[in-house]
Amino acid sequence: MPVIPCQQNADLKKQIEDYAEKLKIEAHVLGDHGLSEHDFYQGGLFRGAIERVRGQFSATMREKRDFVRRVLDHMEDHDFIREWTSAGEANRHDYTITLTDGRVSVVELKGCLDGNNTNIFERPPHANEFVIWSICSNAGADPRHNVWSGIHTRLSAEIIENEKQVDGLIVWDWLCGTIGRPCPKLDRREGRTTVVGQFMLTPPCLYLFPATIPSVRNNPDPEPHTLEAVGLLDALHACFGGDDDEVSRVRFAVANRGSEVVRTTTIERDGTVQHASEPTPIRRR
Repeated sequence: MPVIPCQQNADLKKQIEDYAEKLKIEAHVLGDHGLSEHDFYQGGLFRGAIERVRGQFSATMREKRDFVRRVLDHMEDHDFIREWTSAGEANRHDYTITLTDGRVSVVELKGCLDGNNTNIFERPPHANEFVIWSICSNAGADPRHNVWSGIHTRLSAEIIENEKQVDGLIVWDWLCGTIGRPCPKLDRREGRTTVVGQFMLTPPCLYLFPATIPSVRNNPDPEPHTLEAVGLLDALHACFGGDDDEVSRVRFAVANRGSEVVRTTTIERDGTVQHASEPTPIRRR
């Protein structure tokens, strides 16, 4: 069963692979560099250009921050949140959001969740709730692989081993519902998109994490939060037309196996287990 309802567009993946191969073979005929085919590839120009483009795509947060700004402004304008501020680059979190009941939700932006950067965050003392928001701007990425990697391999390890409370996860960006990432939620009924600026947005994918930190001795299988308990997720759900049976509940059950602590990660949706791991030692690779 799926970790997340959407899946990678296989046709687009094939097109990307074919185009990448064509680019490697014919890149030397592009531009006015004046090099022979041999010198073009052996001299480092091609590899250098590829690495530069890759770095520009990886390093910039402008597009992601513009998306979040528009979403939060929309929520504030329609009274789903009270106000929000950007935390700035000096902090290990990105946004502080005051909910309509006065509680403070703190958000950390992440990418596709399949890298070690997923584990780099700090929950600040003023947070009543702490939420990770995954924005994966790579249309060729596999969302099911990335979300499972982020939840089971990385976030569960950080939560259990370093006792960092994470209350929920948002997996949602402007590619959801496009040809690169078709959204099955839109097939359930018409009128499920929301226009925000230049974006046509689907209902977000929301994951409720355990309400307390798992502990072998005292808390081996804590219950996930309710949706109402994680105010930002509840507000997103209401604002963007989510159905209750689309919200995922995540469990991290821990136990001793010899000298190791193992955890079993389970994702439930609509009362049904969608995906579960075997008992797994905490290894982040």
